Formats: sequence, structure tokens, C-alpha cells
Amino acid sequence: MPQRRISLRPSVRIVGGSPHRLAVLGGGILAGLTATALLAPQPASAVEAAPAPQLLYTLSTQCSLQGAAPVPCTVEAVDDGRATLYRHRIGKVTETVRITAEPVTMAIWANDTKQWRPLTGASARFSTNTVCFNGKELCVVNPNYLNSVREDRANTRLQGRDLVMVHFGQDGRVDASCYDDACALLLK
Repeated sequence: MPQRRISLRPSVRIVGGSPHRLAVLGGGILAGLTATALLAPQPASAVEAAPAPQLLYTLSTQCSLQGAAPVPCTVEAVDDGRATLYRHRIGKVTETVRITAEPVTMAIWANDTKQWRPLTGASARFSTNTVCFNGKELCVVNPNYLNSVREDRANTRLQGRDLVMVHFGQDGRVDASCYDDACALLLK
């Protein structure tokens, strides 16, 4: 069966999916930030083989590393059957964030040790349309991304909020979350 290509915005291309799937996955990072399992990739049973990785979408946007100024980057979302991988290609550097749904966990690939390292924290700031991991170790900027997530979830606790932040335990699971001014408490 040929793959369909659907263009929702000039900066987003979905391969083999639907606009609804993009809305769910586009909110995936935010879902992880708010400790709800909206991504829900189906875990493979012990009898089934894991499906081949599937490219869900490609996003041309801006990213920054270690608090530097944002530069052009490409983000690929890939469903590997157990998790959604977000590959951030920034020049010659690739940073990959993995989000699992059951339980919700977030980890970043450590190129030096060749292992997944649980994130310590993640944040989303709606006014700047920025999602950051581990402080400002890796940030992704998109002028439409978080606003569309908030519009898709108009009746949620996100309305009127600017900053959403979470802290992860040693296992990569959310152990604290906050909004706006309360996040100063989380940073102590």
C-alpha cells in the first residue's frame, strides 16, 4: 500500500498517517510534560515481533543546544512499536528523545555511553513556543506547535498557562509537575 503524504503546515509533513494521528503525536511531548499517556504506542506482546519503525512526521523548525541561540533543525518522529523517538538533527549533531506511554517515561540518547539516560526535567513555554529538556540541554522552537496543542485541548488545565514543567525520577517517570510561578518551587 503506498504511503500518503499530507501537508498540514508548511513546516510539517506526515508520512503514512492522518491529521488526527499528528495531533495526538504532536501533543506527545506535552502529554509527557503533563503526565498523561496520550501517545499510547501499543506494546508488543512476548509472542509478537516488534513492528518495523515507522516515520510519523518530519518537522522543519529551530533547535538549540546548551542554551545557545536557536538554529535551523529537523525533527523526525518515529514510532518504533515500543516508544516514539524524536530525532533532532541540528547541523551534524543528532539528539534523540524517547517517550514511552505505559508508563509515561522520557529519556535522551547519550552518544558518549550509547545508552538511554532518563531525563531529569522537561518544560514547555507557550509564549515562546519552546519545549526544553534537562533545563536548556536541548530546546525545540516552533511558532505553531504549542499553540496548536493548546487549541486541540481547549478544555484542559493548560488554558491561561504559559509554563508547564515536569521533573522526572531516576527511572524517567514523572514525579512532580507544575505550572507558571509554582515551577520556582520545583527548581529548588
